[in-house]
Amino acid sequence: MPRYFLEVSYKGNNYSGFQKQENANSIQQEVERAMEIFFREKFELTSSSRTDAGVHALQNFFHFDFDAAINRQSIYNINAILPPDIVLKNIHNVADDAHCRFDAVSREYRYYIYREKNAFIADRAYYFPYKMDIENLSAAASVIPLYTDFTSFSKRNTQVKTFNCSILKSEWLVEGDCLVYRVIANRFLRGMVRGLVGTMLHVGRGKSTVEQFREIINAHDCTLADFSVPGHGLFLVKVNYPDNYFKHDL
Repeated sequence: MPRYFLEVSYKGNNYSGFQKQENANSIQQEVERAMEIFFREKFELTSSSRTDAGVHALQNFFHFDFDAAINRQSIYNINAILPPDIVLKNIHNVADDAHCRFDAVSREYRYYIYREKNAFIADRAYYFPYKMDIENLSAAASVIPLYTDFTSFSKRNTQVKTFNCSILKSEWLVEGDCLVYRVIANRFLRGMVRGLVGTMLHVGRGKSTVEQFREIINAHDCTLADFSVPGHGLFLVKVNYPDNYFKHDL
């Protein structure tokens, strides 16, 4: 049976997260509902990355199997059914054994912080109006790729078999009015980016040192990290697959 990837983007403020849950509205639930209305058939979608409540995505993927014709008009029609804060960007025809989660080679996240009151980004960035030592903040980010075990930055009650991640890029940037943490890795743990950001902010404010930050990583103890930064500052920017992975777009 033919397999397809759905490429979606969304603003996560109104949702409990990406994955379908009981008694809470999710991105997956809305997309499955829209497809069921349009195709008049039940769908069970598999996701590439499970973002938490309030987290946004410029690019995320589902895959599904469907033994019927799908064309470009389907994208327009499904978007007409979806709520305004979820967008179906594309439908990719892929190999029958393709898997949007396991075949991804890396994912990129960015966390946005603004330090002067701004009504126009308040729901898409974290307001943190404190003096910051950018050099110390960058120094903390630069040591992260030296490690692979991120137990200290995984929330509890997770079912993963390993806490190892390969960090490909870790840096602080300035984009317009925002201070942005950019991180690329082969995989991420539950709450990991927010834990890294929250803990590094202590270094930026001078409340802890880079060496103490490294000690938290080495401790493999999630009670030492700060996961308090809100989800609405976090974006899943891109999910990367091998070259020539997609057969073609519709």
